[in-house]
Amino acid sequence: MARKKATAKINPDNLVLAQGWFSWFACAIAHLSGKPAAFMAATGIVIAWAATGPLFNYSDTWQLVINTSTTIVTFLMVFLIQNTQNRDTMALQIKLAELIIVMHGAKNKLATAEDLSDEELEKLHQEYRSRADETLASLTQRRSAKGRGGRSGK
Repeated sequence: MARKKATAKINPDNLVLAQGWFSWFACAIAHLSGKPAAFMAATGIVIAWAATGPLFNYSDTWQLVINTSTTIVTFLMVFLIQNTQNRDTMALQIKLAELIIVMHGAKNKLATAEDLSDEELEKLHQEYRSRADETLASLTQRRSAKGRGGRSGK
């Protein structure tokens, strides 16, 4: 008898519990703030604030309202965006690690490159830069040899 393949269904009620309330909140706010409507709302708020300038005689308090509001929103958004960026980076690292591990002939040490020290990363970077330069030189040499010798065999 064939087994049924299990499929993961996301229940929105359990999403908060699975991710934690902050991760869920940060992802939701980052998603919403990236929408055109959010930009339009922010633009509308700035226009409304600017339009009230004459009403408040462009006072220091009037200016303080927009300065304080934008500072608070910016301060909070930094943390929300950083959280979602950390999650996205981790997911990308996991996906790349999986590809590296399953590739025949790949160096599995690269699957955990994000855990290396700065010195180890720099050494690895230099190693791969040298390999890339050697490959480029080899390709350039082959192309120039083909150009001088012409094509044959067709």
